[in-house]
Amino acid sequence: MIRNLIYTFTTAPAIVRKSILLELVHSLFIAVPTGFLLLIIRELFSPVPDPQKLWAYVGIMVILIAGQFFVSVKTIVRSNDMTYTLSTNLRMALGNHLQRISMGTFKQRDPGELASVVLQDVANFELIFGHTIGNMAGAVFATIIVSAFLLATDCRLALVLLAALPLAWVLIRISDYLVVKQGHHHVRARNETGARFLEYVQGIRHIKSFGMTGERFSTLQKALDDFRKASIKTEAIPGPFVLTAGLVLELSFLLMVSLAITYLVAGNLPVPVLITFLIVGYRLFEPIKILLVDYVILRYMNISLGRIVTLLRTPVQASGRELLPVSFDIQFENVGFAYHDGRNVLQNLSFSVAEKSMTALVGPSGSGKTTITSLIARFWDVQSGCIRIGGVNVQDMRPDDVCVLVSEVFQEVYLFDDTIYNNIHFGRPGATELEVLDAAEKARVMDFAWEMADGLNARVGEGGNRLSGGQKQRISIARALLKNAPIILLDEATASLDPENEIYIQQAIQELVKDKTVIVVAHKLATVRHANQIIVLNDGRIEEQGNHEALMEKQGLYHRLHQIQQQSGGWRIESKAAYFQADSAL
Repeated sequence: MIRNLIYTFTTAPAIVRKSILLELVHSLFIAVPTGFLLLIIRELFSPVPDPQKLWAYVGIMVILIAGQFFVSVKTIVRSNDMTYTLSTNLRMALGNHLQRISMGTFKQRDPGELASVVLQDVANFELIFGHTIGNMAGAVFATIIVSAFLLATDCRLALVLLAALPLAWVLIRISDYLVVKQGHHHVRARNETGARFLEYVQGIRHIKSFGMTGERFSTLQKALDDFRKASIKTEAIPGPFVLTAGLVLELSFLLMVSLAITYLVAGNLPVPVLITFLIVGYRLFEPIKILLVDYVILRYMNISLGRIVTLLRTPVQASGRELLPVSFDIQFENVGFAYHDGRNVLQNLSFSVAEKSMTALVGPSGSGKTTITSLIARFWDVQSGCIRIGGVNVQDMRPDDVCVLVSEVFQEVYLFDDTIYNNIHFGRPGATELEVLDAAEKARVMDFAWEMADGLNARVGEGGNRLSGGQKQRISIARALLKNAPIILLDEATASLDPENEIYIQQAIQELVKDKTVIVVAHKLATVRHANQIIVLNDGRIEEQGNHEALMEKQGLYHRLHQIQQQSGGWRIESKAAYFQADSAL
């Protein structure tokens, strides 16, 4: 898994190879001086120590230490270069992949979980390559070199030390299993905490209004408690096995010392060899202890890599071919669509929308109106039937080409944390400043922008939180005007606006829909009575179809919805006194 990620998301695989090679050279510079330390000890205990050899050994060790410093600097630079090159490419790959995924995937998965993969899991990826893998490679290589020196000095004592490694490995494998098992719980708890905190921040107004702040907001409190417990278990459950593995290594050193003293007393072991094993033998396990901890960390981080790979393997929409229709009429031919939970939304739906006409979609909530607009824009793909624009099946087209043909103005407008100007310019990045200003003027954006200190250069805040709903809606319409797509999708664009803003928005929409193919989703039937055709949906099917006058004559669902709205139009809130008078009269 790690190797696949390395060679898939780095633009220069040689960076990885050079970085690993530098880690091995660095380990060599760390371990080789130990061999010269053994030579110095042996020379000191020789009958006639040779000063020239001793100084030569010391000189070589100084050179090796200097080389170690130089290689360490190069290793750090190369490692960071590799790590952040990989993580940058990986984040870009994730971002590009998310653009190609069906919108249904985002309905299935919590936004907090997706953010956790791109941010937290890729950060774990950086930690693996920035520190963990380098430490492990150095530990393994250094241990091999030092073991070779010890085996050459006295294989009996060296084998006693190395015999502890299999047992330590068994203990680490047990901790490995526990880390993976508990790690999944920890990741889920972490994601849940992030999602609940995001929910808490976004809904803070409603939480405060109902007095549910602090510990009284039990959802966040429970998520935090679960995360705390999962964090403790992730550390505490495998921890004893790692500590026991370290203890096994320490005991093997004590066993080696005991055996060495026995050999020394029996005259079967020279003093220099004993001193060598006392000094070097104890250092043998220092990199191993680092390796034990890093291996457990790596296994936990492997969960993050698995989540990254799973997201990257999420099926994308079929890319299609470079096809552009010459006309912009729309046909639905026996279209069936269901969400991933199996709930049918559209069933065998067929209708046509003439080019440069207005079609209104009305009906009860959940009847499939918004789903139709999303299918036209190819945010999702149909399960059966097909949708054609100008005779071309949208599934034969590239999703990007379909999006070029469509502009959307929805009830819920999202603006980027940027200036008003840049949010409008987002509609067509190649537009000139004059075209942006013209779109802003037509959408009545200038009516409020001039009152701001920075005008069109005023920042709107995240999601447009510094603006009112009507102001955001006008920017959205300006963006669509600038894009100038031949097909316009309007979904409840004026549903939640005050009367004054609604007038402004309707004027801007009239400018937007000139000579366009327009699909309107509306609950306010009065706003669509002049549409060329009105499609009345109910439970994913077309119940009625025609213009306003024809549907009113049928006395069907449209007539009933119209009558209900007429009655509700006279609804008002009485004074408190009038309410109690009416209540007492009953």
